Amino acid sequence: MKWANALKDYQLYLKIERGLSENSISNYSYDVKKLINYLEANNISISPISISKETIQEFIYTIAKTVNARSQSRLISGLKGFFNYLVFEDYRDTNPLDTIDSPKIGRKLPDTLSETEINQLINAIDLSKPQGERNRAILELLYSCGLRVSELTNLKISDLFFEEGFIKVTGKGDKQRFVPIIDSTQKYIDIYRKEVRNHKNIPNEFKDTLFLNRRGKQLTRAMIFTIIKQLAVKINLNKTISPHTFRHSFATHLLENGADLRSIQLMLGHESITTTEIYMHVDKSHLKNVIKTFHPRK
Repeated sequence: MKWANALKDYQLYLKIERGLSENSISNYSYDVKKLINYLEANNISISPISISKETIQEFIYTIAKTVNARSQSRLISGLKGFFNYLVFEDYRDTNPLDTIDSPKIGRKLPDTLSETEINQLINAIDLSKPQGERNRAILELLYSCGLRVSELTNLKISDLFFEEGFIKVTGKGDKQRFVPIIDSTQKYIDIYRKEVRNHKNIPNEFKDTLFLNRRGKQLTRAMIFTIIKQLAVKINLNKTISPHTFRHSFATHLLENGADLRSIQLMLGHESITTTEIYMHVDKSHLKNVIKTFHPRK
């Protein structure tokens, strides 16, 4: 079996059997491609079926010199998934990474923005330009609904249920959820739709896509990152932020203001509550308030 064939089969498995998104498939494939490039660069001719633990260990030791512990851990996890697939399909008897441990890493707390910083970013948007109304609606939506960037770029007009106060979001693995949307965010989306979007020449395939670029096509993930980074520079924000920062801030601010973790989990679309629990570490004062408010001996 050749590496290229094994990788292609694995990608099909991730798409069809696991139902993963294109972004997730790309990330998993990247880990395998790193190993393939290492083998080619070192003239190591060995198939995915016969590669040994020792060869993979040498590869990981080499990578470890250039990346941090978190990246090493992600790489090992990605490769384990690939070789688990080969074992599952009976191409191999064992996974060569079964006895290779990932480096221990501390849980990284998410970066957050204060309400003041979020307001400063939104206020820095130049509303005199057509894309200004669009960008304001984007930032308001990221913060008020806690969307992932891919969820935002894929959002359809037909996903907006404003009368009911919800939007339908398609998340990881094409799983759908309904997220409440506040009146002010609805207002900014309506302004963008009526005053900017309605005046665009939109190709048929993007008629239902909510946020469009100047050519009437769907915005890319990279464009959302660029919009946010430019605004951060504009207000001299001394933080490294991304669209995901608004998602973290959404969850953190809800928790700080008394929302329960289960509700936050549902709105974020986390499959496991343990993923949502990371927000409990952001502001421990919340825990004190819970005890003071709810404990019978307070």
